[in-house]
Amino acid sequence: MDNGRSDRTWIVVFIACFLGLMVDGMDLIMLSITMPSLMEEFNIGNASAGLIATWSLVGMGVGGIFGGWLADRFGRVRMATWMMVLFSVGTCLIGFTQTYEQFIVIRFISAIGIGAEYTIATMLMAEYVPTKKRTTVLGTIQAAYSLGYLVAALLAGAILPEYGWRPLYFIAVVPVFLAIYIRFKVPEPQGWKERVQAQKQQGNKKNEWATIFKDSKTRKIFIFWGLTATFLQFAYYGVGTWLPTYIVADLGIDFKKMTGYLVGTYTAAILGKIITGWLADRYGRKTMFIVGGLSTAILLPIVYLYNTPTNVIALLTILGFLYGMPYAVNSTYMNESFPAHIRGTAVGGSYNIGRLGAAMAPFMIGFIAEYQSIGLGLATLGIAYVLAALIPGLFIREKMYDPFEREEDAVTEQKKALSK
Repeated sequence: MDNGRSDRTWIVVFIACFLGLMVDGMDLIMLSITMPSLMEEFNIGNASAGLIATWSLVGMGVGGIFGGWLADRFGRVRMATWMMVLFSVGTCLIGFTQTYEQFIVIRFISAIGIGAEYTIATMLMAEYVPTKKRTTVLGTIQAAYSLGYLVAALLAGAILPEYGWRPLYFIAVVPVFLAIYIRFKVPEPQGWKERVQAQKQQGNKKNEWATIFKDSKTRKIFIFWGLTATFLQFAYYGVGTWLPTYIVADLGIDFKKMTGYLVGTYTAAILGKIITGWLADRYGRKTMFIVGGLSTAILLPIVYLYNTPTNVIALLTILGFLYGMPYAVNSTYMNESFPAHIRGTAVGGSYNIGRLGAAMAPFMIGFIAEYQSIGLGLATLGIAYVLAALIPGLFIREKMYDPFEREEDAVTEQKKALSK
């Protein structure tokens, strides 16, 4: 590694970010896996169940927006630690809820930590990885999310049928210990520390949001990424939220077999993200983003219209591989689209404004399911995947800025920004 970053530091940062996103993924997918049980416990229909996921996405959006801004102001590692504590303790408290309304409120609060942790961890990793390896490494980091899905599915298969849904949420308190480890073992990126020092020398701080919208180029890219993130997350979280319930309700598969289907789907997603990241370093971020989005858009209606008892496992495995492909590239592509001094605010803002825009996806599919089927709702998400692929394909150039820039260049950039 350049700029005085030791091999040991690189390994510590990678392990910490990987584990952080893995438990983030576990926390997120627990809601999807326990949804059938929650519908029975609280005596709610599909639309009300979708509303739980909608409020979760709203909380994640709020967390991501403010998490990126706080990371620019107070440090990537410091804020990642506090956000991990928030979502771990909050998710544990969900296990004590007794009503539908209590569940939604506590889930919203814990989701703030989930959204912020994702934004900060991916940005932290991008600032430690050289350009030529960035999507390979960040694609592997994204696979941590799918590994979290896989671990949660295995735990659910072992715990939920015998002990109910509550113990799954109690387990979420364990990442607090990981947060303590990260706080004391992971250093802040040297570039961030240099920029903070430059700000102190200048004696004032610029408002990052004002900087984004003042420059026409940055403003345009911010808007395009906000739209892309809206359609991508509308589709991704729509699939992720309702896939377990689709397997049980529409396909008629019992819960124990459902977890087996999910294991295959999430294992394929892990491989898909790692391979896509590797390919993106060789053939381009934009190319693989488009390929992943359009391929998933084609497959979703096929799964709905042509599934049979003999081919459904193969279809869901292929879906697992494809639907996470854009995510393998997304964090690298976005982090390289904004200059260093506003990166946290810009990436967190555009991505999580998109998350707020996508928050209606789970409710929409639940509403469609009330009158048609969950499968039809999932099939319509192909439209969102098409739009998510076309916007960056047409309007966002890749590798606009390098998060791995040398520290002295970062200081020069910060001083120029502050002097404007």
